Amino acid sequence: MNPAGLNFERRGDGTPLLLVHGLGASWPSWSPILDDLAAHRDVIAIDLPGFGDSPPLPGKVSIAALTDAVADFMSSQNLAGSDTVGSSMGARIVLELARRGTGGDTVALDPGGFWSPGELRLFSISLKASLALVLRLQRAMPALTGNPAGRTALLAQFSAAPWRLPPDVALHEMRSFAKAASLHQALDALVDGPLQEGAPAGSTPGRVTIGWGRQDRVTLPRQAARAQQRFPDAELHWFERCGHFPMWDQPRQTAELILARTGGRGDTA
Repeated sequence: MNPAGLNFERRGDGTPLLLVHGLGASWPSWSPILDDLAAHRDVIAIDLPGFGDSPPLPGKVSIAALTDAVADFMSSQNLAGSDTVGSSMGARIVLELARRGTGGDTVALDPGGFWSPGELRLFSISLKASLALVLRLQRAMPALTGNPAGRTALLAQFSAAPWRLPPDVALHEMRSFAKAASLHQALDALVDGPLQEGAPAGSTPGRVTIGWGRQDRVTLPRQAARAQQRFPDAELHWFERCGHFPMWDQPRQTAELILARTGGRGDTA
């Protein structure tokens, strides 16, 4: 633990790289690519407040408050200028850090916050239904995640090929939803709170890369154009045959993109 109160996993050596997970998840959601990143970088994967082993925020949960907590953690660990990578809600948080001028290079994988009103209503209805089902089925999760048909039924909304996911990864994700104390409050923050603000050209502290899965059913691919409009300096990278979590469906390509677009290398994946 640390003065900011967040649990984290730290591996590897080199230039620091901060990983921020998505809604309902925790730091092991990065496990498909964590060792590949740690072979080149000092990787710090956090549990957001109210997720994993981090205590909830003392006040109202909002994207701004979660971002404040990550910024406080970075300050407490001497990571104020470090590169950041986020997934889903975590991608929105690292974009908000970049908008505020915090951090270094930024990689945002399928970020939230760029919905139209109709898309946001669909997101709210479909995800709330999915989460309710996941929470009801917790006792059956080992059996469901242990076979390809079960993984497909549970995770078709999130993965382009859920039957290929390692059973332990799928089980951990399903268990994480049940453990997350701030799950419903964070979902309400995404649905009822403001959309992601943008950053004028030349205003972010480092390079910004936005990655998007072509088969994303949570943050729809057409939202990528809105993200680029609000972050005009961002480079957009498409993941083919990929759903909402590139580190699940395209782990090698995801690790390569992150390493190429952070650390001041200057090359492009």
